[in-house]
Amino acid sequence: MSVPVVLASSSPRRRELLALLGITPEIRPADIDESRRNGEAPLAYAERLAREKAATIHRPEAAVIAADTIVVVDGDILGKPKDAADAEGMLRRMSGRDHYVHTAIATAYQNRTASGVETTRVWFRPLAETEIVEYVATGDPLDKAGAYGIQNYGAVIVSRIEGDFFTVMGLGLGRLMALLGEVGLRYRFKGLEPA
Repeated sequence: MSVPVVLASSSPRRRELLALLGITPEIRPADIDESRRNGEAPLAYAERLAREKAATIHRPEAAVIAADTIVVVDGDILGKPKDAADAEGMLRRMSGRDHYVHTAIATAYQNRTASGVETTRVWFRPLAETEIVEYVATGDPLDKAGAYGIQNYGAVIVSRIEGDFFTVMGLGLGRLMALLGEVGLRYRFKGLEPA
């Protein structure tokens, strides 16, 4: 028996990653307050958001998948840029150095919820000012945490990664499989079924 899947996100990248697995989810973006609480650590913040997003979907017969991705540099969270100038500033800050991408995932099925955070370290090569401006002008960075997408034009500014590539895209697939197992589901190549 195949279990329906609900993705509590409007992210086209997360939808594409599920499609790689042969899963076509129902898209139900979660509308929650994403404000960070005073003193909340970055990983705790991301995981709380993923769990809250999953909790907005009341479909116990379905596998609910929710996620939240943050980029952290020197302990500071870089969210989605407000505008082109903000995106340029983020890219300047990460130029020629490393940062961390944390993707929190929450899964829910039959009133059970499991969550966790996957972390990948990413290095940018040194970027010329013209490259930063030209990259931002493509529009690609404007809807992404940390102002870049590793799977599009941003691929040319990344020099290396340490960890899960899919985590940087917004949905670590290895972690997702483990969390689905924790709520009683098994991936059967092209779909999910009760374990």
